[in-house]
Amino acid sequence: MSDRSVLLIDNDAQRRYDLSKLLEFIDYGVVVPVDYAQWQSADVGEGGWDVIILGKHDSDDTTLAELTKIIEAFGKTVPVLLLNGREHENKELAPPKIAGYIESPVKYRQLQHALHKAEVFLRTNTGSGNKKTLFRSLVGNSRPIREIRRLIDQVADSEANVMILGESGTGKEVVARNLHYHSSRRDNAFVPVNCGAIPPDLLESELFGHEKGAFTGAISTRQGRFEMANGGTLFLDEIGDMPLSMQVKLLRVIQERMFERVGSNKSISANVRIIAATHRDLDTEVEEGRFREDLFYRLNVFPIEMPPLRERVEDISLLIDELITRMEYEKRGSVRLTQAAIGALCKYKWLGNVRELSNLIERLIIMHPNGVVDMRDLPEKYRRDLTIEDLSDGDEEPDDSFVMEQSFDAPLRLPEDGIDLKEHLTVLESSLIKQALDDADGVVAHAAKRLNMRRTTLVEKMRKFGLQRAEKVT
Repeated sequence: MSDRSVLLIDNDAQRRYDLSKLLEFIDYGVVVPVDYAQWQSADVGEGGWDVIILGKHDSDDTTLAELTKIIEAFGKTVPVLLLNGREHENKELAPPKIAGYIESPVKYRQLQHALHKAEVFLRTNTGSGNKKTLFRSLVGNSRPIREIRRLIDQVADSEANVMILGESGTGKEVVARNLHYHSSRRDNAFVPVNCGAIPPDLLESELFGHEKGAFTGAISTRQGRFEMANGGTLFLDEIGDMPLSMQVKLLRVIQERMFERVGSNKSISANVRIIAATHRDLDTEVEEGRFREDLFYRLNVFPIEMPPLRERVEDISLLIDELITRMEYEKRGSVRLTQAAIGALCKYKWLGNVRELSNLIERLIIMHPNGVVDMRDLPEKYRRDLTIEDLSDGDEEPDDSFVMEQSFDAPLRLPEDGIDLKEHLTVLESSLIKQALDDADGVVAHAAKRLNMRRTTLVEKMRKFGLQRAEKVT
């Protein structure tokens, strides 16, 4: 967010200075700090203000009066954060006029949460970042994704059949939609069919349609997917799950460009480009007789293999931004992740690939609506592969209980660069002692019993680590 422009209005010079330095430290954007007498003359720049942070005036009435002037000057779409204000303190200084609140003294996580609310307010009211079409771009800047884009550019505007290979959830349909979008068929239909989700006895009718009375339940004539896709693109997802009997009929349509509805002998022309996809190894399927070799070569004219998410971890941050933006546009809520949380997700194996990441983001939005998710807020399975060094990183002092949980419940890996073992053992020992003292309400004898050590030994270690005795210590 380093391109954001922030207008900070506050009569308290020290607080104005502290907050502006904090915003600069987190690289949130260009901060212009002024008092109430100066804000109207502040240089707004070409793009206007992205966020206004408003310190409380002498009273709520004067603050409200200034807020009204600000809204008149900059419009209702600019998010305003009230500094040193509290929700519901004054109904006139409440949403939707105010996007959020920042209490003084300002804490990092609270500031991050308020800035996130300002981002959501900005997106909601201005449509910033919204996607106006259903076309989904291929998100990422890693080498594998750049290679996929190059292959799409090469084959998109041809009539060649394309086979997209890759694990489940890697985004094969996204590639298929990109191929259609960049082809000369883009003005006609893109029709997807999941061959693995349709019962074998219904797949023929689904693809080719049927005439009225062709079978029990056929109460009317129905178009098939080939007719729906005429002039456009037919996407056959999970083609590896198609039964052999249907593979023969599909091969005939590809060769002759003609088909008949079920129950009819009238041939219909098929002006359709076919893009197929599967998570199966079709070479093995052909060898074991589960997939026709002649159909395989018809479909596999131009293969594109999608990389799993674990092989392009550098794209995870971009994917998270894209998924959140889409969910905001669909009015399904919003959330933001800290760098520590994103770093933790980059270490996860992602067996479910992008689909699993999408499900996680949706879950976090439900659990932390319009909030900021730190590493410790992630579900436990996404923290199993973290090392002690990872748990010690971050913008804040690590939470001791979180470190303890990870230290014993998850297998720890030695970082590639190694660690200072003595230092880490010291940190671990100090954290355990602090936790034992907290659990024992500061009673040294009880804490020593929890740690299975003598009271005098614990007192010596407390002195060594500079841990102060509470009033209840005996």
